[in-house]
Formats: sequence, structure tokens, C-alpha cells
Amino acid sequence: MKLLRVGTAGAERPALLDQDGTTLRDLSGLVTDIDGELLSDAAALYRIRNAAQAGDLPVLDAAGLRVGPPLGRIGKVVCIGLNYHDHAAETGAATPAEPVVFFKAADTVVGPNDTVLVPRGSRKTDWEIELAVIIGRTARYIEADEDPLAYVAGYAVAHDVSEREFQIERGGTWDKGKNCETFNPLGPWFVTADEVPDPQALGLKLWVNGELKQNGTTADQIFPVAQVVRYVSRFMTLYPGDVINTGTPAGVALGQPEPKPYLRAGDVVELEIEGLGRQRQELKDA
Repeated sequence: MKLLRVGTAGAERPALLDQDGTTLRDLSGLVTDIDGELLSDAAALYRIRNAAQAGDLPVLDAAGLRVGPPLGRIGKVVCIGLNYHDHAAETGAATPAEPVVFFKAADTVVGPNDTVLVPRGSRKTDWEIELAVIIGRTARYIEADEDPLAYVAGYAVAHDVSEREFQIERGGTWDKGKNCETFNPLGPWFVTADEVPDPQALGLKLWVNGELKQNGTTADQIFPVAQVVRYVSRFMTLYPGDVINTGTPAGVALGQPEPKPYLRAGDVVELEIEGLGRQRQELKDA
């Protein structure tokens, strides 16, 4: 299933994208929201699936309807840095021996086509397309004989917008360059795990002003999705509705020759992951 949330910011309603890929169906008669509570409720998900297959869900008029983040009430956004061989190489970083873990605040998450704000004083706002993993079951200390993917509800497109000066040159951890407002567009929908048989076989592409900048594959991840989920569960409890951004392939502005083409107000970024949908954001000054 492809689940999404539509409507004005803060008042989104749950919806489903039909198998035809164009028709929106209203889920508000079945569930109040798409969030961790829903993802942990197998019976509710079963009702949605049955209603969709039976054609019983009312159609939503998509004209002029904003698409919000596909997940409400996100608990935490865990991010994995330097997780593609080609991206580590382009930035001159050594291949990590263990996953690099940092956080984005849940309030950085916006809709897939919402405006992205260039922070005040920013000179180095950068793009990063990422595969987002959405947790569906509480995961803590996942054992070696367990399948970490059994804890995954589904997948989505994430844009890990980053301000490199704030991140790298201003001291401390990466957090200052990762948590500016609007810095994590998510969606347009999240695709349930049964529709993504192999998360290590997905193509990722990102364009800036129509020019292809990133063209990678999750097969190049240093730490695959299953390993990342198991690893993170050793250090924190993952709850239904938590999100893991799993890193970006090569092609970011940071890895380009000088003068590096960092983002400015007026730029347009478009990105997509095979089977997971497409985003488009125009940048404006904060």
C-alpha cells in the first residue's frame, strides 16, 4: 500500500493512493491518522487493505490538495551519515567502521513539495536524497538470529537538507547544520514493506534546476538497511513511527569542485526513489 496524508499543514487527513497510481482514497472513515499507533495495529492495517481491495474507500479530489508528510506524530528521526561508498569517497572521508549516527528533530519534517528555507546567514545549504525507513514495531536489542526488516513498516523518500558551514565549520556536532526548519521533506507517501522486497535494489536520483546531480543506488550502501536497524536498536529503542534516514549517494554540492554549487533562494530541487515517489521543492530565504 501507498499511504499518505493530505491537506493543510497541521490538519492533514489520512489517504491511500490506489493501485492505478493516480486516484486518492479517503481513509478518514477508518483511521484518524497515519502514525505510529496505526503502524503498530495489525488489525487496522488489515481493515485498510481489505477496504482498498474491495473498492469501498471514497475518492478524494486531488486538485489543489497539498500532500503533507506521510507520517504524523513522528517520535524521532535517526540519521546515518557517510553510508555510501561513493559519497564517502567524494568528501574525502574514510569509510566508517561503524554507522555514523546523528539526529534530526521531528519538527524539521515537512511535506514533499513544501518550501525549503535557506537559513539566515547560510552560504552552504546542500542537498541529500535519502531512503527513509519507517519503523512499525518496537525494536530494542535486535538479536543476530532476528530479521531486522521485520520491524520495518515501510519506506519513503527523504531529503536530508544540510548546511555544511553550520555542520562542519562551526564547532561541536553536526546538529547545527541538520536541524534548520524545513530541512527534512518526507514523502510523498510511504510504501509498505511488502511492496519493497529488496531495499538494497532502489535507484535514487536528484536534480537541481533540472540538472541531474545525484544518480545512485542503495546497493552502494556501506551498512545495508537491515544492519542499520539492528545497529541502532543496540543504542536506543526504536518505536513505531520513528524514522531512520539511511544516508546519501555521491553528487552533493560538498563533493563538487570549487566554486561549489550550494543552494540559493529560487533554486528548485526534485528527487525520486524508484517505486517510492517524487518530491519537488522551491527554495526561499528564511
